[in-house]
Amino acid sequence: MTQVTLEALIAGANAGCLISFPTDTVPALAVRPNRADLIFAAKRRSQSKPLILMAATPAELWSFTFGSADEQLIWQQVAQAYWPGALTLVLPASELVPSAMNPSDPKTIGLRVPSHTVARSILSRTGPLATTSANLSGQQPLLTMAEIAAQFPDVLIPSRELVAVESGIGIPSTVVKWVGCRWEVLRQGAVKLEYGVE
Repeated sequence: MTQVTLEALIAGANAGCLISFPTDTVPALAVRPNRADLIFAAKRRSQSKPLILMAATPAELWSFTFGSADEQLIWQQVAQAYWPGALTLVLPASELVPSAMNPSDPKTIGLRVPSHTVARSILSRTGPLATTSANLSGQQPLLTMAEIAAQFPDVLIPSRELVAVESGIGIPSTVVKWVGCRWEVLRQGAVKLEYGVE
């Protein structure tokens, strides 16, 4: 079990190692965006399933999107209403998004700001990270750090003291995609979007 201090976890993430941490939904596997291939390999995940770019604040994510001023305004209004929280926005991607984040559709990117003190504390010092639930592809998300350590022994996980602060709800985030001029629900999770869904 590779339990480490917060400092060691952040140093590992910044060095390109795979890490895990709790969020407001289910625990995340995370890595620097340009090393996203490590997540696909560890999870045995199909490259057709994109990763989510998670950050401590919305402001850190907008440069990874590409849209008109009107679209950006709509996206930011939704983010203001639901972030931090269990809503993932899938938006058109800018050229700053590494293609490894979404190999099958590099023109879109999923974005989220979690409502979890430890997660945001980590992300505030690493910058945005490529994330996904901590589990082998096709299996249920793992809900404890002990389960994650057993299945992913090489992944750095935070010490018990950090994890004890808050626990997630155990339900994945809701995922909505911007399609032209409206939101399309790709996965109904913990949050029900009331804004512009058809």
